[in-house]
Amino acid sequence: MRVLCHLNDIPDPGSKGFKSAEHSLFAVRLRGQVYVYRNSCPHLGIELNWQEDQFLDYDDSLIQCATHGALFIIENGECIAGPCIGKTLEAVDFRIDRGMISVCEPD
Repeated sequence: MRVLCHLNDIPDPGSKGFKSAEHSLFAVRLRGQVYVYRNSCPHLGIELNWQEDQFLDYDDSLIQCATHGALFIIENGECIAGPCIGKTLEAVDFRIDRGMISVCEPD
């Protein structure tokens, strides 16, 4: 397990990105829930964000790919608009212990 951050480091609603030598991930907080995904658009395999920690659309209701505007449902990662409709972001297993968000390193 790798610790990403404390739960309070992510606004609600909001998002935060994380990089290690091998992986780029991001977490989203919405209505008290947390969702963690690999930071890779299913359309081109590129990172979703242009600016640090910016993964959500203008009203914080959907995940948005900054490159081509694809929109993804926060709760399940499904693309509902853009060139990859019907594909999903890759969810990452995580746990919250004493307010700390930790992930199993994805392969």
